[in-house]
Amino acid sequence: MSGGELAIARSVDFPAEKVYFHGNNKLREEIELALSWGVGRIVVDNIEELSQVNEVAREAGITQRIMLRLTPGIDAHTHQHITTGVIDSKFGLSIVTGHAEEAAAKALSASNLDLIGLHVHLGSLIFSVEPYQQAVKIIIQFAAQIGDRYGFDFREFSPGGGFAVTYTRDTPTPDVTYYASAIADSIQSSCRQLGIQQPRLVVEPGRAIVGRAAIAIYRAGAIKDIPGVRKYVSVDGGMADNIRPALYGSRYEALVANRVREAVAEQVTIAGKFCESGDILVKDVQLPNIAAGDLIALPVCGAYCLPLASNYNASLRPAVVLVNDGKARVIRRRESYDDLMHCDFV
Repeated sequence: MSGGELAIARSVDFPAEKVYFHGNNKLREEIELALSWGVGRIVVDNIEELSQVNEVAREAGITQRIMLRLTPGIDAHTHQHITTGVIDSKFGLSIVTGHAEEAAAKALSASNLDLIGLHVHLGSLIFSVEPYQQAVKIIIQFAAQIGDRYGFDFREFSPGGGFAVTYTRDTPTPDVTYYASAIADSIQSSCRQLGIQQPRLVVEPGRAIVGRAAIAIYRAGAIKDIPGVRKYVSVDGGMADNIRPALYGSRYEALVANRVREAVAEQVTIAGKFCESGDILVKDVQLPNIAAGDLIALPVCGAYCLPLASNYNASLRPAVVLVNDGKARVIRRRESYDDLMHCDFV
């Protein structure tokens, strides 16, 4: 999604041909970096970008493989901040408005672009397969039309990701086979019905893989009990390391990590330490009696927590510890106050 992500992938020798470069407003220097590294796909988000990618590719003397990101006009029935497949979205080329066909025609006639496929992403935390099934039918029908009109060879298709993960016990998620079967069956039936060859299928599971891979550990500090109203337990973190609850009302479970076997005794709200009333990590959760110094654990923090982290209130982003086969090591050190001022001129 950015030059920074490209740089990180390149620094660990990730295979460039397996990189898909997204973004609704790619900077020219980011496109130049992507093409100089030899990324496998540029997922083009708008018509203006087509010309820019083609120009950079022509100057580099290469033909760049691209996909078009389309918006099929489907509501995935998730939070509005993480819905991306509707017409009113900053992402993608709309089929309904004709922008998708215009982009396809332009890409197929471009001197240094190879349009190999189509991409769609409906949003995040999608619990139902129906939006994917609808999107597959729309996209494959569009591919068939473009094939008839412009000779488009539909070689690759990505329905994106957005598969849900379980954040709370009352919102269990389907098994991955639930999504896989529905998507694969829809592709096969749509291609068979329209008489076109099945494209290569690429998925972007993202959160569904890494969400459960991390647990956030906080230390309890000040406790404020408002009789008949609420009991707040403040911790040494909050919206600066996990803005999701404040940004779009995400819910988490919590447990007292150092007293995990103790029985539930009270209802509390886990509050962050930052200068916002909305800095609440978990609202009204049942936990054992908590005292200052206890460790509060929030599971399923492997996605969108540290990537969205900030230094709000000049706070320090936390360390990351990898636990593997009973062994633990720090893989990202805690920031220091010197780090905060490293880029400043003093």
